[in-house]
Amino acid sequence: MRRTDYLPVAGEEKNPGADFVNTDGRNNESIPMKNMYADEGSPLYPRLGPSFTDGRRRVDYVLAYQIQKPNSIRRQSSKFSDNNFIRRLRRSMSMRSSRAPLQPKEDPEIAAQKQRTDYHEDDKRFRREEFEENLLETGLELEKDEASKIPGIGFLKIHAPWDVLCREAEFMKLKMPTKKVYEVKQGSNLVEKIRLFIHKVTTPLHPKVNANRPQSVKSLSHPFSREKQHLFDLSDRDQFFDSKTRNSIVYEVLKRTRCTRAKYSMGITSLLANSVYTSAYSLHDGDIEGVNAEPNDRKLLYEQWASYSVFYKYQPIGLIRKYFGEKVGLYFAWLGVYTQMLIPAAIVGVIVFLYGCATVDDNIPSMEICDPRNNITMCPLCDRACSYWKLVTACGTARASHLFDNPATVFFSIFMALWAVLFMEHWKRRQMRLNYIWDLTGFGEEEECVLQEEHKDHNRAEYEFRVMQKTMRQEHSTPKGEKVKLTCTDRMPAYLTNVVMMIFMILVTFAIVFGVILYRISIKAALHMSNYPVARSNIRATVKTTAAIINLIVIIIMDEIYGAIARWLNTLDKSYEERLIFKTFVLKFVNAFTPIVYLAFFRGRLVGRPGNYLYVVGSYRMEECAHAGCLMELCIQLCITMLGKQLIQNNLFEIGIPKLKKLLRRRKSDMEEEVNKSLQRHEKDHILGPFIGLSPEYMEMIIQFGMVTLFVASFPLAPLFALLNNIIEIRLDAKKFVTELRRPIAAKAKDIGIWYNLLRGLSKVAVIVNAFVISFTSDFIPRLVYQYMYSLDGTMHGFVNHTLSYFNVTDFQQGTDPLEPTHLGYKVDVCRYKDYREPPSSGTPYELSKEFWAILAARLAFVVVFQNVVMLMSDFVDWLIPDIPKDISLQIHKEKILMVELFMQEEHGKRLAARDNHNQDNCTTPSSANRSPAQPHWRPPTHAKNAVFWENKRKEQEADAAAVYNM
Repeated sequence: MRRTDYLPVAGEEKNPGADFVNTDGRNNESIPMKNMYADEGSPLYPRLGPSFTDGRRRVDYVLAYQIQKPNSIRRQSSKFSDNNFIRRLRRSMSMRSSRAPLQPKEDPEIAAQKQRTDYHEDDKRFRREEFEENLLETGLELEKDEASKIPGIGFLKIHAPWDVLCREAEFMKLKMPTKKVYEVKQGSNLVEKIRLFIHKVTTPLHPKVNANRPQSVKSLSHPFSREKQHLFDLSDRDQFFDSKTRNSIVYEVLKRTRCTRAKYSMGITSLLANSVYTSAYSLHDGDIEGVNAEPNDRKLLYEQWASYSVFYKYQPIGLIRKYFGEKVGLYFAWLGVYTQMLIPAAIVGVIVFLYGCATVDDNIPSMEICDPRNNITMCPLCDRACSYWKLVTACGTARASHLFDNPATVFFSIFMALWAVLFMEHWKRRQMRLNYIWDLTGFGEEEECVLQEEHKDHNRAEYEFRVMQKTMRQEHSTPKGEKVKLTCTDRMPAYLTNVVMMIFMILVTFAIVFGVILYRISIKAALHMSNYPVARSNIRATVKTTAAIINLIVIIIMDEIYGAIARWLNTLDKSYEERLIFKTFVLKFVNAFTPIVYLAFFRGRLVGRPGNYLYVVGSYRMEECAHAGCLMELCIQLCITMLGKQLIQNNLFEIGIPKLKKLLRRRKSDMEEEVNKSLQRHEKDHILGPFIGLSPEYMEMIIQFGMVTLFVASFPLAPLFALLNNIIEIRLDAKKFVTELRRPIAAKAKDIGIWYNLLRGLSKVAVIVNAFVISFTSDFIPRLVYQYMYSLDGTMHGFVNHTLSYFNVTDFQQGTDPLEPTHLGYKVDVCRYKDYREPPSSGTPYELSKEFWAILAARLAFVVVFQNVVMLMSDFVDWLIPDIPKDISLQIHKEKILMVELFMQEEHGKRLAARDNHNQDNCTTPSSANRSPAQPHWRPPTHAKNAVFWENKRKEQEADAAAVYNM
């Protein structure tokens, strides 16, 4: 077993028979041997920066753990009575300072009270020692730091030497750049020329990130192999594996290493879950501020990416990928493409809104509503408390509704459906280009199989804990060596709980929405009964706004609750991430869109008619839409929800709460600003917040994408609000990743996973939803039907009167007629209400008229035609645009040819070398030994022929590729 890099401090006295404590709290175990015998003047104290105390070996990973309090008595754990554990216990005690005084014995009662705590501490310490021994056996080098400035926290710094990096890189099949470089030829077709022209024009918008190699030159990458090290450029071994790759390699070793001497096996996830280690993280490259901050990738990201002053520039996606890994890089690349595509959508949406503003004075229906000469008396909006009212009082609502309910919104709905398809296609092409640039074109085949095999046994801590419990229950019945797994029977209670809880949470959302409906009904009646003129002046606006704000608050609160419930429901799932994403998406989608769906498709349709209204919960009469429809209320709800969620979640949840947590962590550690500046890198990163994954970031954007696409017919300004939010969101997330969070482990990914399927599903559903919004929520179809079927002169004159039915006030149910019927100054015999029903004088009074059925048929026909036409256009655009850019497909083909050529040349060179050695052995005779040294040794001229052959072959392949490209 390797011990050379994990030694106690020189001069310590070993005394296995006594219990010592460390009075000064400093216990620098495992200072490397090179530092112990350093020359005079060399520092023996920890230096700033991510390196061991020798200043040469970099820290690739850090494990943090709690240090036992000095005044506690170490007790031997009853679980670990094995002699090996006793010997390791004594060895760990002998590593303490000999200058520490003996601890006086405690009172037996106090010792008995502390026995359970001491038992757990010893248990954790034994497991740490075993785990660290196993890490040493893998070849990793360790160094402990228990003299940190963070009280009660010890750190285990891990370094991966060169041989471990090579071994793991070969096992993980990491693609590394070879010595072979080739020129990347740009495409010559029209699309590529336009792309290059746009790239040149937007050069000032690109971040000032210097690349080591020009973009026209690319290294040929190949999975690393120790047998083929001569193919790779190993001139600088310290830079060959960058910090991102080193961290991921060490993390894979940590996941593979397990504690096996106890009754059940524990990996790093279980050790973290059981607080054997409190945290595990990789280190940031360096500081970002201060005079002594050396240039590093983190500082460059902070200056060129995480600053609000560069909000107008593109993101340095290559540097993000280099520092955080492919998975994080793909998220920010997707977010950048999404934000970029929102620009044309926002421009068209603003044009549609301005068109509504420009034509509002020419809109005949709103002019008829605002004309006081019509003198139309409307039926009461509620029972008893509400009275008759004049239609002219709805003038402002009618004019505002025209801003969002005009013929341009139909065009905008079709445009946004095609926009969603173009966005998906643009992202697929961008994703494929990034896969080529980042050498991920082969990922998902061999590498993914290796990673799946590697991750198959590395489950989450909660899953391992359940397996551990089952193992302990079946300790005597399970054959030795057989691995215990959770079966379908074990998971069945969890599956049933999942289904029941999901249904229950959805019903809770419906109940909350129903509660807001009751609030609107009751507050409207209360305001009508109020004696204050101010309260009665604008009842509709007050009710709409307050109800929308209540919905917003409930949505934000329930979002957090549903996220926690989804994580709790997912405890027993091995395929954790995708199922958690799906459950969280379903709950949050239902939470965010249930109030909007109610306003769009149900409000005003489950009302009944005067004299026969629909009542819920006793005497609550279902609410009606305004005469101009519910589209205005839908617009208000969308506006408040989008702005509120973005402002509150961005400013409060993503800025305020992380800063508050960071402040609390600093206060908990009792660190002042001067002390914080002198902290080492692993201590500073320990204060930062843990990285919890990209799911919250994706989820926020997916819900926003739904807001932008699903109900865009009612709110054309949604893309503009989303664009403004995302411009801030990118820099906000960048600042959070660079300054507020610990550095995440670099994870390889060639796509955005399940999020793409959710986006594609939303874009398909958006076509259907917008078709129903235009057809049933807006008055677009009734206006068309009236203009072409019922209008006398082919105009919209008389449309308002056509949409209103008559009601005889004597037909009110007893107790529902208004209390103040004469406040208008005249007696009301007939009032009007918005519906298509027969008049009281007909043979079938108050029945649905033939106009209703004609408009319903037109609405259903519009839904079918709109859906099929837009879907057909979307599929045509999808077919027209290839998923892989033509130049990228040619470059991938060229890489394969160059790789085959490289290995054939290598194989041919080996055969030539073997032939030369064989010829040299045959020529070594006594006569040849006496040959004059000046006589040249003959070699066959095969090298020249081979070089000419490969040069001709390369020219032929390039000619074939150029011919294919120009076809």
